[in-house]
Amino acid sequence: MAEDLLIVKGSKEEQYANLLPQIESLLFGENDLVANLANVAAALKEQFDFFWVGFYLVKNDELVLGPFQGPVACTRIKKGRGVCGTSWNLGESLIVPDVEQFPGHIACSSLSKSEIVLPLKKNGQVVGILDVDSEKLNHFDETDEYYLQLIVNLIKFD
Repeated sequence: MAEDLLIVKGSKEEQYANLLPQIESLLFGENDLVANLANVAAALKEQFDFFWVGFYLVKNDELVLGPFQGPVACTRIKKGRGVCGTSWNLGESLIVPDVEQFPGHIACSSLSKSEIVLPLKKNGQVVGILDVDSEKLNHFDETDEYYLQLIVNLIKFD
């Protein structure tokens, strides 16, 4: 596939349904993790214009900033800290309608208002996190979680 995306407007479901096969094509045949994470972050940012989209990777018992799109971000996050560290610790996705109400939220940017975080797993172990932030309250829901999980499942950790 050419490195161009066909951006569509419409419902959230229509946008994800259009984007999913394009991301699959971007990842097909590419084995480099950083390249794949970078393209997924860029595709999500371009389609939805989220405030921040990126990945953190587990390294030496910390989450370390990986490929992302958006303003500069926190570089390292301890397990159990903030939304990303909590998702890593629990091994579960988290939808946070208002980050100000999340205990221990790490404010990398005061402009971020809501967040969704999904763990990336290899052999049942969390090896990274997909983090998506919005400047709007209550931006994310189960539709985002469903489709973002499908996207996360496409990423291979070899």
